[in-house]
Amino acid sequence: MIMALTSKATWYVARSGGMVAWVLCSASIVWGLLLSTRLIRRRGAPAWLLDMHRFLGTLTIIFTVVHMTGLFLDTFQPFRLADLLVPMHSKWKAGAVAWGIIGFYLLLAIQITSWLMRRMPRRVWHAIHLSSFGLFVSATVHSLYAGTDRHNLLVQWGGATCATVVLFMTIFRLLSPRSARASRRSVASAG
Repeated sequence: MIMALTSKATWYVARSGGMVAWVLCSASIVWGLLLSTRLIRRRGAPAWLLDMHRFLGTLTIIFTVVHMTGLFLDTFQPFRLADLLVPMHSKWKAGAVAWGIIGFYLLLAIQITSWLMRRMPRRVWHAIHLSSFGLFVSATVHSLYAGTDRHNLLVQWGGATCATVVLFMTIFRLLSPRSARASRRSVASAG
């Protein structure tokens, strides 16, 4: 019994690490969208609100690495380092795994540039940060086609709920004015 549990432990770590990383990625995107809307006012907002967004992004990287480490250490379906870092290199569901690898690189680019935000041009940072939506799509496609728990009803409902919240907040953000000045400009141009 103990041997069976330990031989499956890496597989459970890989699966749970991936699911937690996807939920954290979703939460970070939703939190970022909340910060960029008028739901949470930037002026006078405590610094911990932005820190929470960065913390969620950092946790997403940590749990993605946990996911990848579990896959690397698993003996049932072994993944070599190149399988985890080079798109289309894996012999197991190469396309689905490639989506995850691309998502991982997007995640790293987004998080590293967020840490360096004050040292780079705002437009460059913003353009890279907008790839968060590509990251979400990539991670979602990866989980739908590579995830072994995709047929689990609880996982399906959880994924649908997270995806719905991200979609709702994205639409809300696109429809909300960027600032009071931008909304005054749109009212003036309409009149």
